[in-house]
Amino acid sequence: MAKVFCDFRFLLLVAAGVFIYIQMRLFATQSGYADRLAAAIEAENHCTSQMRSLIDQISLQQGRIVAFEEERKRLDQECGQMKSLVQDLERKDLQRLTDKMQVPVAAVVVITCNRADYLERTINSVLKYQRPISSRFPLFVSQDGSDPDVRSKALSYDQLSYMQHLDFEPVQTERPGEIIAYYKIARHYKWALDELFYKHNFSRVIILEDDMDIAPDFFDYFEAAATLLDKDKSIMAVSSWNDNGQKQFVHDSYELYRSDFFPGLGWMLVRSIWDELSPKWPKAYP
Repeated sequence: MAKVFCDFRFLLLVAAGVFIYIQMRLFATQSGYADRLAAAIEAENHCTSQMRSLIDQISLQQGRIVAFEEERKRLDQECGQMKSLVQDLERKDLQRLTDKMQVPVAAVVVITCNRADYLERTINSVLKYQRPISSRFPLFVSQDGSDPDVRSKALSYDQLSYMQHLDFEPVQTERPGEIIAYYKIARHYKWALDELFYKHNFSRVIILEDDMDIAPDFFDYFEAAATLLDKDKSIMAVSSWNDNGQKQFVHDSYELYRSDFFPGLGWMLVRSIWDELSPKWPKAYP
């Protein structure tokens, strides 16, 4: 009987040991799961925090996009209003010109950008000899860009018509290191000549830059030269510029030369020549 009791106690001891072992394993397993669960919760919280930060950044960027879009719409409206104003001024000036019975010899356009002081001197020089014959040589000022001083100066003269070239398209140069200004100048010249020949329907145009003083016989010279352009279709243009044309440098200061070198600076061309040049006008260095 004592032996059986001893065996039973041994079995209980073994069972207790097994139970304790199982409990320890369960505790270890539960601790491992708890650690994993805590790590997962921490990772989820971190992910949630990052997601909220990303959402905040997206909301901020969307707000900026909306603000930029509103600014673009405002600028578009201002540009539309400015173009409408320019068109109204051009219509009024054109109506004033068409009311006159005399057919113009040529339109005179002063090409300008951002030099108001130079422009004023050139306009005054032109008006000095143009006023008595304004119907034969209507005067235009074509501004490239939106310099306020140039625009204000041009609009202060009732004797001329104002045009404004607004070009917001970015310039892509064809070769590295090229000056962008040459591309903008080429665009402005083409736009201005298209406007005068095709919109205002002039048969001849005289182009002046905004830093020139004209001679007293400037308009007499071009009126006579207009006949040459009409009769001889091989003449591309007529220019009033000659670096060495003063009487102290030449035998006959009144002699007119035909040259294959284009001098520029105060030149006149006819619409038939521009019909040929306009479609192939270069992007720069015209």
